Amino acid sequence: MAAGILSVGLHLTGHEVVSLVALAIAAALWLVLAVDFASRLLADRGRFRADADTPGALTAVAATTVLGTRISLLGWQTVAAALLALAAVIWPELLLHVVRHWRRRMPGAVFLGCVATQGLAVLAATLAAAGRHDWLAWAALAAFCLGLLLYVAALALFDLREVVGGAGDHWVAGGALAISALAGSKLTASPVWTAGAHTALRIVTLVTLGLSLVWYAVLLGAELRHPRTHYDIRRWATVFPLGMTATACLSAAEPADVPWLRPLGEVLLWIAVGAWLLTFVSFLASHRAERAARRGGPPGTTTG
Repeated sequence: MAAGILSVGLHLTGHEVVSLVALAIAAALWLVLAVDFASRLLADRGRFRADADTPGALTAVAATTVLGTRISLLGWQTVAAALLALAAVIWPELLLHVVRHWRRRMPGAVFLGCVATQGLAVLAATLAAAGRHDWLAWAALAAFCLGLLLYVAALALFDLREVVGGAGDHWVAGGALAISALAGSKLTASPVWTAGAHTALRIVTLVTLGLSLVWYAVLLGAELRHPRTHYDIRRWATVFPLGMTATACLSAAEPADVPWLRPLGEVLLWIAVGAWLLTFVSFLASHRAERAARRGGPPGTTTG
């Protein structure tokens, strides 16, 4: 998800070569995870059902839609449409499984219901614009509205203590609004809606984007005030919202007629790229330390 949305943002800023590299990474990781997803479904149904009850299961939908959106921007509409169909098929059951297990004081992963649903809206709206399919634009609007409702429901369950103590996925509280703004920007740009409908979409897009930027500032301030420097896999759930906020700003600038959002998005994009690289380096260091610990010595030593 993180590499995929960075690829979209880099494409929007004209850095095509780096964007394609990020796309290749995202596609490779998606294929690995797709094989793992399918193997669990076919060979270990008990584990699959247990995993499907957790909010993280919805990353399967979100990652598929992000990858599909970038592939659509390449002009490969048939592949992107197939990814949309796949995401749409697995989305309802996973969402129902996850929502049934919602409870109070949830971590930031609770917002993945909104993220997955808005991912469908983004990809559907992107394909609608590419092929002028009005019915897809209407489907995108329906997903957009449902995603906003899911955000409100998730916010009521989110444990606000995560802001100062979360391991990384607490950033999805802002990232979910950012992907909502991205979906709104795609809908605002659509010729399907004019006059009052267009104005309403523009306002909702700017409000969600503004709130996502507020979350960005709050979460960044909390990180500086309460540093969490150790590596945790949930730190990738920090990188994704950083990239999504940048991409939402870049995408909303023209249809919302707010030109200064583009330079802001460019600055935020490079912050997100830096965060991706830092998280990757931390992952490698953590993996190296774990391997050394299993061998019975500190990093950098060998045993005879």
